[in-house]
Amino acid sequence: MVIDGERGGMDSDHDRSSAGGGKDAWPQALNRPAEARDTPDVIPPNGAVPPNAEVTTDPVPSTPSADPSVTGRGIAGLSTPYQVVAALALSLIGLLACTQVAMVFLHVAPSNTLTKEHGKTIDRWIYPEFEQNWKLFAPNPLQQNVAVHVRAEVVDADGRRTTRWMNLTHEDAKGIRGNFFPSHVDQNELRRGWDFYINSHDSENRPNGLRGDLSERYVRRIAMLRLSERDYGGTIERIQLRSATSSIAPPPWSTEKISTRPVYRVLPWWTVTPDDLPEHAAEKSRDAARAEANQ
Repeated sequence: MVIDGERGGMDSDHDRSSAGGGKDAWPQALNRPAEARDTPDVIPPNGAVPPNAEVTTDPVPSTPSADPSVTGRGIAGLSTPYQVVAALALSLIGLLACTQVAMVFLHVAPSNTLTKEHGKTIDRWIYPEFEQNWKLFAPNPLQQNVAVHVRAEVVDADGRRTTRWMNLTHEDAKGIRGNFFPSHVDQNELRRGWDFYINSHDSENRPNGLRGDLSERYVRRIAMLRLSERDYGGTIERIQLRSATSSIAPPPWSTEKISTRPVYRVLPWWTVTPDDLPEHAAEKSRDAARAEANQ
């Protein structure tokens, strides 16, 4: 048939063109590297696909399905009645934990109004399972107000007179109240100086060690520094200090009875020396003494 002849002619022409070095049927595919022949780029621009070519497409990512074992974990996975029971149980555990912490804190804390009023309740909770053999604060906090007073004996043209007591602690308190950045002088100088003196003297104001004389001179200089800020119209020859100690009053709802009357500790009179005066006054006094000696 004519069709077979035509096909045979076409096949022979194709074989001759391949064997005789003729032009290849798919030059783009044959001239590319081997790894590039399997990619979609080898498809000719006219859209024709060779019979033996394989067309690859990118895989479509599949949507992960939810794992039923992951959803509904914890309290959210429980039914409503069980959720209510779990919430109540957690609330009860938290309440017991807070109560335990509060009871232990009050047990190891220093004696205060709460421990005095509810001491039996705290002991019943703590003993014997939760007994503690330590305290939160080793020293007890201050439960008293201590004020340091000073007065002076002034000599002027009219003779000798004694001033009224001046509350040095009150003067420091005025510089502290309402001040966001109070000075260390107002907070600590007088307080620590008086503690220094008390700890180095006995109840009869006698030194109990080598630092007794040092503490006495330190307190005298503090007192003279405060007195030098006032004009008494004469020369201060002697000074005397005392402390007023009063207990802090209990709160109105407490049944505790505490006396708030001050207890005084009066020190002996001290004769003022040039070393007790502030620096500028001490220098002036020394200069005056030298001038008097040279005359």
